[in-house]
Amino acid sequence: MKAFREIMSWVIPILVGLLIAFGVRSVWFTMVKVDGSSMDPNLTNSERVFVFRTDKIKTETIHRGSVVVFDAYGEDPAATESKDYVKRVIGLPGDTVSAVDGVLKVNGKVVDQDYISESEQAATNNVNQVGNWSSLKQLGDRQGWTGKKTVKVPAGKYFVLGDHRTVSNDSRYWGFVDNDKVLGVVKVPFWGNDTKKQNINTAWKSYFE
Repeated sequence: MKAFREIMSWVIPILVGLLIAFGVRSVWFTMVKVDGSSMDPNLTNSERVFVFRTDKIKTETIHRGSVVVFDAYGEDPAATESKDYVKRVIGLPGDTVSAVDGVLKVNGKVVDQDYISESEQAATNNVNQVGNWSSLKQLGDRQGWTGKKTVKVPAGKYFVLGDHRTVSNDSRYWGFVDNDKVLGVVKVPFWGNDTKKQNINTAWKSYFE
């Protein structure tokens, strides 16, 4: 009986700890595996990252420059079923966004894009006949967005781009992401690469040049 009590004295705390950890994981955050190369080089295919749920952690605000996970079904016409996309938020509700020869401007201010190469910055405009755009409405008209085509990002919406602009399927082609579709904000774990942690976790802190 004494031996049983001793065993249970360390088994029970472990079980309680696991239950608490599961509860925290399912309520506050989840783990997501990156699918594809649209966020290269900052997030690579099959890389696992934390996603902190913005609907559960009120302090986890979505900023310009935040990397988010959202359900693309109903946003991207090519997504015929629920599918998670990982992209970077470029424009918040009420923002204007323009891009000329790879130079991104939000509300007339130049965005610091040091998190990607100059060639990928240029690819913002020079792939798939996207071209330069001086307003989001101009971009939407050119690309044939099926949703709203407005000069400013509408209320409750975001304008998002992938870091690997050459291949990324993002807001350039189909428009805005609804806030209700956003699962949460991506964070590279503490054991991850320092450059990736800076480019994913904290790039929003120095968003403009």
